[in-house]
Amino acid sequence: MTATHKSLGSLSVSPLSLGGNVFGWTADEAESFAVLDAYVAGGGNFIDTADVYSAWVPGNKGGESETVIGNWLAARGNREDVVIATKVGAHPDFKGLSAPTIKGAVDESLTRLRTDYIDLYYTHYDDESVEVSEFLTALDDLVRAGKVREIAASNISARRLEESLAFSTSEGLARYVALQPHYNLVSRDTYEGELADVAARNGLAAVPYYALASGFLTGKYRPGTSVDSARAEGAAKHLTTDRGRRVLQALDTVAVAHEAEIATVALAWLAARPTVAAPIASARTVAQLPALLAIGELTLTDDELTLLTEASA
Repeated sequence: MTATHKSLGSLSVSPLSLGGNVFGWTADEAESFAVLDAYVAGGGNFIDTADVYSAWVPGNKGGESETVIGNWLAARGNREDVVIATKVGAHPDFKGLSAPTIKGAVDESLTRLRTDYIDLYYTHYDDESVEVSEFLTALDDLVRAGKVREIAASNISARRLEESLAFSTSEGLARYVALQPHYNLVSRDTYEGELADVAARNGLAAVPYYALASGFLTGKYRPGTSVDSARAEGAAKHLTTDRGRRVLQALDTVAVAHEAEIATVALAWLAARPTVAAPIASARTVAQLPALLAIGELTLTDDELTLLTEASA
């Protein structure tokens, strides 16, 4: 991965953010360590997780991904070399964004991550029952205490994002530097428009999740094929839409021209979009990583970007 790093406030991040949702879920600790090692060896430094990962798995209670990452950081002794992003607000024991919830959740995350600071701390889902003044003041307290370096938002409306940014500015508090939206070639209206406009106007960097549409944009889902994956059903549904089929065809065309993997092309399109700093993609195995890391080496032409943009319209 050779592309230049992007800035998220004071943080400098690589072009691909490694999704940690699979750690402690579909990848056990040994597999997770291997993926993390290969990601860093390939030039990556930006690891994304959340306190709720992976509470949806029977027998799990949330925090499994953070625990795996914390064990890896301790084993490798490389905490200062990586940017760790995690999230608050969705853990079964710490739901919502009240000040006590945030302050309790961050300490649990720090313990699991085996670190004394989080580089980028997201509000995972907006909690409209809480005034922005309450959760931003709580987040600012964490920054002042040195527990968090920068703050960011995910799953928030344009209106509440604008309100949050205005409050931080007027009160001189920590301010969101990034936004994590659902955004990819087959899901554009989840970000483009009002939300993207707020991000652009306020200098926020976008770090899109579902960058590969649960694996659909890897190209492995085709008519008549079946894929053994925990996310197969969600990905395969795009095959039933005209847009999904058009996007696959356009991805095939561009991938052939560059002798590149389809996933690399899909990520490169996303990376070229306005405001996007680093798409998030996860790898369950080391073999899945090269196509993701290659985002830093693939530059699409204007015609190719247009082809993909029009196919996904």
